Amino acid sequence: MPPNLTLKTKQKIMADQSLFEMNPNPLVQYLNKPQKDFTKADLIKYVEENHIQMLNFRYVGEDNRLKTLNFVINNKQHLDTLLSSGERVDGSSLFSYVEAGASDLYVMPRFRTAFLNPFSEIPTLDILCSYFNKDGDPLPSSPEYILHKAHNALKMHTGYSFETMGELEYYAISEKENLFPATDQKAYHESTPFTKWEQFRTEAMLEIARVGGNIKYGHTEVGSFSIDNLEFEQNEIEFLPVNVEDSADQLIISKWIIRTLAYKYGINITFAPKITVGKAGSGMHIHTRLMKDNRNAMVDCGSISQTAKKVIAGYLSLAPSLTAFGNTNPTSYLRLVPHQEAPTNICWGDRNRSVLVRVPLGWCGNNDMIVKANPLELVPKDDFSDKQTVEFRCPDGSADIYLLLAGLTVAARHGLEMENALDFAKQTYVDVNIFHDEHKEKLKDLQTLPASCWDSALKLEEQAEIYKKYDVFSQNIIDGIVKNLKKFDDRNLREKLNDNDDEVMKLVQRFFHCG
Repeated sequence: MPPNLTLKTKQKIMADQSLFEMNPNPLVQYLNKPQKDFTKADLIKYVEENHIQMLNFRYVGEDNRLKTLNFVINNKQHLDTLLSSGERVDGSSLFSYVEAGASDLYVMPRFRTAFLNPFSEIPTLDILCSYFNKDGDPLPSSPEYILHKAHNALKMHTGYSFETMGELEYYAISEKENLFPATDQKAYHESTPFTKWEQFRTEAMLEIARVGGNIKYGHTEVGSFSIDNLEFEQNEIEFLPVNVEDSADQLIISKWIIRTLAYKYGINITFAPKITVGKAGSGMHIHTRLMKDNRNAMVDCGSISQTAKKVIAGYLSLAPSLTAFGNTNPTSYLRLVPHQEAPTNICWGDRNRSVLVRVPLGWCGNNDMIVKANPLELVPKDDFSDKQTVEFRCPDGSADIYLLLAGLTVAARHGLEMENALDFAKQTYVDVNIFHDEHKEKLKDLQTLPASCWDSALKLEEQAEIYKKYDVFSQNIIDGIVKNLKKFDDRNLREKLNDNDDEVMKLVQRFFHCG
């Protein structure tokens, strides 16, 4: 630190540095700045001073998986050129709606997404990219850009920004062990030795954090069972709320890390919504909150706000068509069946896992739990009510993550613009378990989610104008999604299957590695 600085300046520098000392991302630590502030010069400096030999451009295709373009870094000028100009790719091989006759697209790196590749033996820097067309403009049909447009429209027309975080549920599948078997469908928050893949999960969490993921926690989930010589163990990694665009990026990268690490371990992983009959499926719940001036707008004086209720109304209003982005193959609708924790009815409630939109338990009450558990402590002055989120519970691992979060952003904005939003929220609120027999009358008053991809496509057609408002979604994107969903021709799927386990398993195998 230069000796001629004032004490106040030195204190500020030390305080800023302390923000990054415990950050698990080596780029953040080395550059001493948050990822959002990374520049081209920063990345070149990191590559030079840490002997990075390769660069990977990463981007997401229509199948919602991470793609890779590898470069050997020849010299500083070569690296500078790559970071400045991007590279050319064949868009028709990545997206069905890009024609082969005019398929060239540019991929341009977004410096804030750079991370050190956790798996490459050769020191390698990876960066997520955005798509641009021949004129150098963002590709209008790119899911990542649609999310960007949705967020911009929300901020411009309401003054709020949007933060989200996802819950990644997955099954780890391995050879059956006889020592300390888990209890069937009772593995929630289980510990070793009754869980076999905690070490895998914690290693995945650390690698996700090192590449910039903001993790809340990880744990085993309810699902545990065995079939023949295979053991299935359900796990979950949950994130912290961040800018909706960053949230999408971290979910995409995290799925890649979990799968790649599983390959290294020699086990199989699936995010599929349903993998067998009669056992818990895997969802991808999304927690949301509106922000203004760095304050959570979902709470007001320690209670859920009127703004939050309007947003909930927006989610519920568009819920039928949101399934087109969040539940994208026929097995999604084998998970969304009545009398399970996966929702089927369009309603909301507090701390209620039978509803579509849940307001989780927050920190709005007495704040002296720390003293009751630890008598030597003082009552904190912090206001923890800001942690409140609203959870959308129907999406699953088949989701197109960018389009799903774009759809939820549109729904939040729509709720704020609805004239009858608060009335609609009041009508759809439930404070009971709607699957109990004594509440059948309430159940009759509630609308239900689509029961198939075909039904979901019809709902998207019905509600398309809301998504197209402010030029967020285009008609050709809506048409493409509808076309792809209708291709499954899964009308009345549940009735056709009629509990035929063999036919269910054929579907399961077909979509085992969806998303």
